[in-house]
Parts: sequence; C-alpha cells; structure tokens
Amino acid sequence: MADHNVPVDDETEVLVVGAGPVGLTARALLERWGVRVLLVEKHRRLSPFPRSRLVNVRSMEIFRLLGIDVKVTATAFGPEFGRIRFRETLAAPDFASAALVGIDAPVAESPALGVMTSQDRLEPHLLAAASAPARFGVELTGLTGLTGLAGLAGLTEEEDGVVAHLVDRGSGARTRVRARYVLAADGANSTVRDLLGIATAGPGAIADLTTVVFDADLDRWCARHPAGVYVAAHGSVIPLYPEGGWAWAGATPEDTGHTDWAGLVGHTLGTGADVRVDVRRVQHWVMQAFVAERFRHGRVLLAGDASHAVPVVGGLGMNAGLADVHNLCWKVAGVLRGWAGPGLLDSYERERRPVAHRTLAQAVANAELMFQVQARRREQSASGAAPPERIELPWSERYFAQLGLVLGVAYDSGAVLGGGGAPPEPEDEGTEYVPTTRPGHRMPHLWLAPERSTLDTFGEWFTLLTPDPAAWRGQVTAPWPLRVERLPGGLADLGPQGALLVRPDGHVGARWPDGPPGGAALREALTAITATPRSPMPVTAPRRCA
Repeated sequence: MADHNVPVDDETEVLVVGAGPVGLTARALLERWGVRVLLVEKHRRLSPFPRSRLVNVRSMEIFRLLGIDVKVTATAFGPEFGRIRFRETLAAPDFASAALVGIDAPVAESPALGVMTSQDRLEPHLLAAASAPARFGVELTGLTGLTGLAGLAGLTEEEDGVVAHLVDRGSGARTRVRARYVLAADGANSTVRDLLGIATAGPGAIADLTTVVFDADLDRWCARHPAGVYVAAHGSVIPLYPEGGWAWAGATPEDTGHTDWAGLVGHTLGTGADVRVDVRRVQHWVMQAFVAERFRHGRVLLAGDASHAVPVVGGLGMNAGLADVHNLCWKVAGVLRGWAGPGLLDSYERERRPVAHRTLAQAVANAELMFQVQARRREQSASGAAPPERIELPWSERYFAQLGLVLGVAYDSGAVLGGGGAPPEPEDEGTEYVPTTRPGHRMPHLWLAPERSTLDTFGEWFTLLTPDPAAWRGQVTAPWPLRVERLPGGLADLGPQGALLVRPDGHVGARWPDGPPGGAALREALTAITATPRSPMPVTAPRRCA
C-alpha cells in the first residue's frame, strides 16, 4: 500500500499535465464523468500563438458531445476556407487546389462539420467547458510512487497513487499533489515522458521551421479565392483569424539574427506585391515525427504529442490527441468508480498506438509531398522556364479527403467483443471511409430524428441501440452506466430484436444481429469489455458535473 504518511499539499483523482487542446479536453471529459481533476500548466496562460489550425470532423463530434461545437464554429473560418491552394507566389494564380473534405462542406457520414481555426481561438472554449481547477504557471518537476522506477533517482514505490512535485514558476513555491492517475499531455518535449524514461521511435526531427505572424492587406489575392493555407515555392501563407492577421511558415534561415523577416515574407508574396508587412512575432520550431514506445507506465498515461508527435501538414496531430483522451477518459473514470477493472487501461495503448503509427506515416507523407511540390517550383523558377498553368501533383484530388483516417479508425483489444464478419475493405485506407457496425469501429452516423444523430445518444454511459428495447429488458446491467435507445428498424443491418452495444467513446463494443443469445448476454459483454471482476461491487452512477 502507499505510504500515506508522505506529506502532500493536495489530493485529486486525476492530475492532467498540460493545458493544450488535449489536456483541456481531457479535463472537460473527466469532469463530465464526475472525476475530481486538477490541471497544471507551466506557462502562465493559454498559448497566444496560433499553432494548430484544423479541427476535423471527428474532433467536432467530440466537441458536440461537450456542447461547445457551436461556439468553436462561431469563432472559426467559414467552410469556404476548407481548401489548400498551391501558387508560385501568393500573388500568382493557383496552379493546383484541393478541398479538405469534411471542412469545406458537410459530409453524409457525420452530423458535424470540421473547421479551420487557430489554436489560440480554440483553447478558451475548451477551458470554459469545465470548472475543474487549472493552475497556470505551475510546472511538474518530479514524480514519486511509480512502480518499476526504483532505479531512477528520486523515485520511490507507491501502489495506489502518484505524488507529483510541482513548482510555481512565479513565486518558487513547491507543493506536492497525490493523484490516483496522471495524464500527461505536456507536448512533444514531455517532461513526464522523460521522467519515465520512455523512448521514442520514428524519424525524429525532420525540419527546422519558422513561423512569422504579420499584418498585411492581402485581400486582392485572397478575398475571392479563400483557403486555409496557400502553399508557395518559398513558404506557406496562412490566414489566422476571420477578422484578419496572417502567418508565414517556412524553412528557418541560417542566420536568424540578421534575417529581414518582412523581406522574407514579401519574397513569398511575390515581386509584384507592393504591400506593407508588419511583423508581430517570430517563432522557431522543429517539425517532429515520432511515436512513444509506451503510452503507459503504471498510473501515468501519455496522450497527444507526449505520445506521438506528427508533422503538421494535413492537420492530423492535434486531432489524434483529442481522440486519445476520448478513448482514455471513460476508462479511467470506470476504474475510479469501480465498474471497470484496472486491466481496462491496458486497452488504451493497444487501441491508440497503432493509430498513432498510421497517423505518423500519413503525416510524414503529407510533409514530404508538400516539400516536393515546393522544391519543384523553386527549380522551375531558377531555370527561368515558364511555369505551366497547372502541374500534376503527386496525389489525387482525394489526397486530402482523409475520412478513412479520421472516421474509419477500428480498435482491436479486450475492450471489444469480436463478431460481425470481415469489415468492408476500402480502396484506400487513408481516404476511403466505409461505415460499418462491426465491433471496434466508430458507430456510424444515422439520423434518428431531425437534428438528432445516433452519435448524440452517446455520453457518460454505454448505449444499447436496438429496434426492440423490450427484448432486452430482462438483462441485468448494474453497476454499469447504461442507456437504451430505440433504433428504427432497417438501420444498421440488424434484425427486429438485434442490438449494438456502443462504448462511451462511440465505438461499437459488441453486436448481436438477431437478438440476445441469453439472459446474461449484456452483462457478460459489459463484464468483458470493462475487464470487471465477475461479481463487481455495486457503485453509484457517475455524477454529472454542472
């Protein structure tokens, strides 16, 4: 047992480290389960830098669950900005263009629509989505109570909790907080991952880049041809906010101390672009590409960039992190509330790490192809050859239609019961999404009523979708949180008494096409999915936080 004589200043059930989109979303999801959460962030405030730009369809479905999707959309760009344009310079005409599917227009596969927005516009909505305490300017410097880390300096053994050592970066005050679990969402340079000694695998640093935030009047080239990003030969130009503001992103010059940043931006705008460039901020950063070798060490779990850092091209990284915590938070809540066994947490890495590798591969390919197009244009310019009106890109028009990667994620773990036959095979697993109710897959979106989707039936509970709720009334479901929803006949390829058991994260956990095979079918499925002991102790239903 833990040494509870170790003095601590505070206790919580889950300590979230990092106040980026992933950490803030975890805080909101856990609070909805009634879990006591404390978030700490080493910076004094939310990031003022734009950074991540794209919120995809799946992430907007999560925000719909949190009730902030309308607010996020209200401060974002309109759908017409869901496009990428390729130009010689910003002042030149497009030589290629591609839609960002699920951003530029609604898709039949989801009730949500993704958006282009800046991270500094998104994070305040996520912060306001929960009331759990968030301490800014507080840095985690150490952890004790980590099983298996006796060989690391300063770490001791503790069985039922972790003690986090925190420092207020303003006052220097030191405090210790005991948490049942720690969720590390502290970025690609994760302190928690380093403390745990978890290695990473992958290409690593693949590019040194610089972002220049500037003001300029670029309407003459962009107003009638909106885009979320304009890729030019010497860098990308990105609109930041609907009311104005721009960013340039490109390779970091060798001598940053003497670089004329306004001139560098002007070169990308074009020789004929007579426009004043007012530089506001300059940030140098490294494009990272790796996946952590482990996502969990005992009671500490990694999520987001702490567990997988992927190139920004294609907007996959932040969205993958949001999916991480959507997968994880219900499992942590179940273990804390007693209706799930600790073994359920083993499914987190089993389910999300393969997705991280797949996402990394796609994002690296995105970056390489973008760099390839830019290099080709620079070579043409240097040779003096007149550029063709259009060039053939090394991808199809569907290259940015990555619904297969966004909506087609399927899990294979002990938290999924098999069955349902082989899944449909997409032509391209990155772009093609084929809806299916096979266990492990995201439950397809189906309209149950005007403005009410099957996805709206999910939340802080398991959901049983069936055309005939009466056929399942005799099933014993305590102590698991469960709701039964009527599914119109003919949907989801179920018989009149068939049913789908959907996990809180919206993935199908079990499927009975023809009805309950026995009086204990539902209980046995929930027991297996949640790794619960065969005779779980009764627990109270999760509290819904205001």
